[in-house]
This record gives sequence, C-alpha cells and structure tokens, in this order.
Amino acid sequence: MNARMPPVCTIAAVFAAATAALAAETYPAKPVRFIVGFTPGGGSDMVARLLGQKLGETWSQPVVVDNRPGAGGNLASELVVRSAADAYTVLIASSSFTIQPALYANLSYRPVEDFAPVALASSSPYLLVVHPSVAAQSVKELIALAKVQPGKLNYASAGAGSALHLACELFKSMAGVDIVHVPYKGTNGIPDLIAGAVQMTIAGPPQTLTHVRAGRLRALAVTSSKRAVVAPQLPTIAEAGVPGYEVEAWYGALVTAAAPRARVDQLAAAINRALAGADLRDKLAVQGLDPRGGSPAEFATVIRDDIAKWGRVVKDAGIKAD
Repeated sequence: MNARMPPVCTIAAVFAAATAALAAETYPAKPVRFIVGFTPGGGSDMVARLLGQKLGETWSQPVVVDNRPGAGGNLASELVVRSAADAYTVLIASSSFTIQPALYANLSYRPVEDFAPVALASSSPYLLVVHPSVAAQSVKELIALAKVQPGKLNYASAGAGSALHLACELFKSMAGVDIVHVPYKGTNGIPDLIAGAVQMTIAGPPQTLTHVRAGRLRALAVTSSKRAVVAPQLPTIAEAGVPGYEVEAWYGALVTAAAPRARVDQLAAAINRALAGADLRDKLAVQGLDPRGGSPAEFATVIRDDIAKWGRVVKDAGIKAD
C-alpha cells in the first residue's frame, strides 16, 4: 500500500462527515432544476410548472423547469441519474417511467436502484372514448360489439409502448377482445378519432373532455379505481364491465439515489406542504389532476408495483418500442 494513501476507513469517515454536513445545510440554498422528459404542455410539464411555482414562492429560490424530451423520457432520466448528488436536479417523472424497463433491454440506468423516489405529486384518470358513430353506449356494449366483430374496431395511441397503448392493451386483455392498434407519433390520434378514421382510444381529460362536451366524442368510462372528480357521471371501467381494471397517469418527483437522505426527506416534506395548499390543489384540478402526496416509501411502492404490472402487459402483448 502507498504510505501516503489514507486508510479506507479514514476515507469513509471523511466522506460520511462531508455528506452529513451537506445534508445539514439550508436546502435549497440555490435554484432547483425540475427535469421533464417531454415537450411543454403535457401532464409532466404542467405538474412541474405548477408545483415549481409554488415551491419557488415558499423557498424564495427559483425552480427552473428544463424540458429534455426524447426516447420516451429516458434522456431526462439519464440526465438526473448522472447529476450531482445534492437533490438540486429533480426528475418530474410520469407513469411511463415504469414502462421503460419492459420496453428497453439496455437502459443506461436502473429505475429502482439508481433513483430515490421523493413524493407522488398528482394523478389523473384516463377516459375511454369512442367516436359517436360507434354503436355502443356503455363499456359492456363496446365489449359485445368487439366480440361479434373481432379485428374490425381500432384504437389510436400515442405510439407503440406509450402509456395509452398499454392502457388499451390491458383493456383488450382483460375484456377478451380483439381491437386493432393504430399508433401515432407526436400526437395521440385525437384529430383522427374526431374525424372517424379510428373508433376509440383511452386518453387524458385535457385531451378528451372538451370534445366529449361538444358531442364530437362519447365517453364511456374512466380508467381509475374510483369515479373522477372531473367527470363524476362516468362509471369506472371496473364497475362498467371489466372488474379489476385500473390505470391512472401519475406524476412524481425523483432524484439520483446518491442524494443525501436528509435532503430527500426535506424535498418530500416541501412537496407535501405545497400539495396541501388550496391554491395549488385548485390549479391542478383545473387541469384534471388530483393532488396526491405521501412519503418516499409510498411512492417507491407505486413504482415497483407499476413496473411489475406493465412488464406483464408488454410481455403478454409482445410490444416493442418504436
């Protein structure tokens, strides 16, 4: 051993002391960056901007939203994993984060081991909608129609491997129907659905409710386990004919796993306080988003359960990423 090289135990002690000192500092003492893996205007972006604005007011430190779209959100995830271990670079992930392990065999990061979940910020149901020409007024009628006309109905999605694609494939599997997938790139296919080129889809309230209210689309059900605040008249898919079906879009904060635990807890507490405020809750509700909150451990459970769930769907349906 090099005589000038300090013992391993000494190095470990110094590192531990430095980490403890870092965690004890006022947090945040500088701007925080929220990384979003998709273009502006989507669910992740809306949550990042609304939550970031509220936290910035509380902290008296700016929260900068940095959109890094690409590879289904993987580019943003890679950026956060490689960021400094100080909890100043935060991934605002969507539920598609839990789909990536099943779609990409060679991810440059490990979704569970390389990230520290902080808090689940919000969630939103999807709506099952059909074109008005479809002769189905309910989920049961849609299933019956699909069974007597296998392969005749089709559905739009935002692309192979997207959350909307998997939500529809889960519906097909659990309902035992054959409905053809029509993938779109850069859009969820709503314009074609309105035009009648495709017959149905599962998509979020911001993309569907306006058209439902105008009579351009017909909503049959919501995908969540409970009826949605934004459309309380609609049954859940589970109560309308497919028991056990449940899919929600969610958005939450994660940092690199190397970040100090004390800072993870501080950030989680700040997010939970922000979500408890009526002003942020009201702003989320306008976008069809339900505030959630909770502990890092609870969010970690959501992530692990979803990874297992979507892994089964991808495998059973033989889905490949675009």
